[in-house]
Order: sequence, then C-alpha cells, then structure tokens
Amino acid sequence: MTEDEQKDAPHKVGNLLDEVVLGFDRALKTLTGQVEASRPNPAGDEVDLVLEDDERAHAIGLMRVNHTGEICAQALYEGQALTARSDASRQALKNAAQEERDHLAWCRERLAELGGRSSILDPVFYGTSLMVGAATGLVGDKVSLGFVEATEDQVVEHLNRHLSELPEADVRSRAILEQMRLDEARHGDEALAMGGESFPALVKGAMTVVSRVMTKTTYKI
Repeated sequence: MTEDEQKDAPHKVGNLLDEVVLGFDRALKTLTGQVEASRPNPAGDEVDLVLEDDERAHAIGLMRVNHTGEICAQALYEGQALTARSDASRQALKNAAQEERDHLAWCRERLAELGGRSSILDPVFYGTSLMVGAATGLVGDKVSLGFVEATEDQVVEHLNRHLSELPEADVRSRAILEQMRLDEARHGDEALAMGGESFPALVKGAMTVVSRVMTKTTYKI
C-alpha cells in the first residue's frame, strides 16, 4: 500500500460505515412502509369501475406480488451500490433505486386502496436480495450492471403478464404497472449502455424460476 493509499484508507472506511448506517435506515423504511414517492402516482384521478369480490381478491394478490418485487429491487440496488467498484456505477444504481422507491410507494398505496396487505415474507426476500446484490457487486461492475439488465428484463415480462391478468375494471393498478414497465425497461437499457454484460439465456432462465417462486408464495401470503 502506498503512502497516499494509507492516508486515504480511514476516509474510505468512514464512507463505508456511513453507507452501511444509511443503508440500514433505508431498509427499515422500506420494510415498515415509510418510503415516499418523489413522483406523482400514475393512477392520478383515475376511478375504478365496479370490482367484484373475486376480481378485487385477484388484484390484491397481483399487487402484493409487485410490492414484494419492489422490496427485492430496493435490496438488490442497495447491495450492488454498496460494493460497486466505480463512482459512476454506484450513482447509476442509486438513481435507479430512487425510481424503484416510487414503485414501492405506489404499490403500497394501491394495496391499501384495495384493502390488501403486504406479504409477511418481505423481510426474508429483502435479506436474500441484499446478499445477492452485494455479491454481484463484488464480482465487478460489468457483471453487476449486466445483472440489472437481466433482472429488469424479467420484471418487464412479469409486468406484461400482470397487465394481461388484471381485471379490466382495475384501471388504477393498470396505470401504475404501465409506468413501472416503462421505468424498468429503461433501467435495463441504461445498465447495458454503461457497459453491463448481457447474460446468456440459460442464466436468465434460472432467474425466471427463482422469480416464479417469489410470485407463487407472495400472491397469498
């Protein structure tokens, strides 16, 4: 270690500790529903048509899944930003995370409007996703950014399915998911543009299997 590196080491450790403390605070806010959106809710003044009981129950299940997905997104970006190699990658991850916080807040609001609740498994998925994100970041920025693109590709497909399944009368949920789809697709494109590696189809296929486990479990619980 050079003399300059020795002088800079305490500063880097201090910054890391600050990030850990701030990350812990963000985790608490994420899991306790204290996240606020920085953008207006896309549902705006949209008014739902009459939802039958079974339609409402299905909409609640779908939005619960989407809410958990955004819990996972927060944790993934948190972990990746913590271990990112470059400042540019770290800032890009933080910028995307802010939009994901918007999604989280919108999904939570919609769940409350429908009379639903979030999944009791959210803390488990948060912890798991945080570890995956941090591990991905440690591999290197190219892989980490490639993981963002692969994840967002999965999310867009997932949102397409939910948009096709939502009751036609549930116009407020639809407006939220459509904006989320636009944001997620852009996050993936930006990650590749910053030098992320495109993951092979086999890896994306494995990610799909994991995603379906989350979907199946959080739809009801």
